[in-house]
Amino acid sequence: MKKGLMNNWGLKILSFLLAVMLWLIVVNIDDPVTTQTFNNIPVAVTNAEVLAATNQTYQIEDGTQNVSVTVRAKRSVLNKIKADNIKATADMKELTLQTQIPISVEITGVNYESVEVSPRNLQVKLEDEETKKFPIVPKTTGTVRDGYALGEIQAVPEMVSIRGPKSVIDSISKVEASVSVSGLSEDVVTKSELVLYDSDNNVIDQSLLANNLGTEGVSVSVQVLETKSVKVEFDTSQITAADGYSVSDIKYEPDHVNVTGRAEELKKLKKISVPASALNMSGLTSKTEKVVDITDYLPEDISLTDENAGSVVVTVGIDKNGTKSYDISMGAIKVNNLANGLSLSYESADVLEIQIRGPGDILDQYKISDNVSIDLKNYQTAGTYTVPVTVGVPDGCVLESTVSVNVILEEK
Repeated sequence: MKKGLMNNWGLKILSFLLAVMLWLIVVNIDDPVTTQTFNNIPVAVTNAEVLAATNQTYQIEDGTQNVSVTVRAKRSVLNKIKADNIKATADMKELTLQTQIPISVEITGVNYESVEVSPRNLQVKLEDEETKKFPIVPKTTGTVRDGYALGEIQAVPEMVSIRGPKSVIDSISKVEASVSVSGLSEDVVTKSELVLYDSDNNVIDQSLLANNLGTEGVSVSVQVLETKSVKVEFDTSQITAADGYSVSDIKYEPDHVNVTGRAEELKKLKKISVPASALNMSGLTSKTEKVVDITDYLPEDISLTDENAGSVVVTVGIDKNGTKSYDISMGAIKVNNLANGLSLSYESADVLEIQIRGPGDILDQYKISDNVSIDLKNYQTAGTYTVPVTVGVPDGCVLESTVSVNVILEEK
């Protein structure tokens, strides 16, 4: 029977489980004293105003701003302690050696036997205190609703006085207040937060700094304006051709621009008129281009939605008497006999100007796009070539001068 009991595995397992249960019961009844460590507990500095009398302030050295706290207490007590119950403080009145302050720890709401903190001292560096004024740079993120554009952006207030350690104050390069304008269609004034940057565009910690903004803080005033597409119209009365030549046409690019302004001002604006003095060109003998900045001709309180879009290219076509000029894009040139395995591109994207001499009534009905081609039968390898352009002209007309294009042939 004894042998049977010794070989009974079920009985052995049951005995082990009973032993574990008994141990747990004893532990819970006894509630033994043990330790537990809580990490990254922030240290608060108290009585920092004692430095004001000497016009000094402080910076906390890296590695001592947060501490580890080891608590010795009964297990039941430790189970109740949370990091929020632990308060670590360093009293500036206890500053020693001008560099360190003893750290004390208090745990609210529980009874414990002892507590240890590591590191034991808050390491600080005393500095002269400095106050400087900085302009607040307003910044926006996002885009306003379609049909609207941003107007004036202004920080309220526009300046801020910041006080703190001299080394930190001297490192401030820029003070920004940022707000989102996503989807806006009307003026707003929005609360913002100050962000400080150094010369390398790194964000500066403001925990040791103070400013004069008070409870109101800083806001950003955002003006939202409507937009409108408006025709550009030039007075071309001072454009003249030389004797034996005539002005064939005048083109503007772009001929419309997007402007922005208050709704009542945009409603009155029908076009942007550019005076003749902006296009004072006489004695022209060939096609001429001139870039005109229309910004100076915008009405008061009206501006371009894109301040860099004020340049309009004016192209004046000039024909020699008895001839007519035609412009054709490179893409409209018919290509014959391009070798298999090669692709074609043009060195220039400019339009090709072709002049034909002949009766005016015939040239007026002539369609240049149907009659311009190049033949690549003699260009069967990759390379850059100057290729003559073939122009089919109507009966009774002649090509004023030969034309060629530079083509680039590349293997596919």
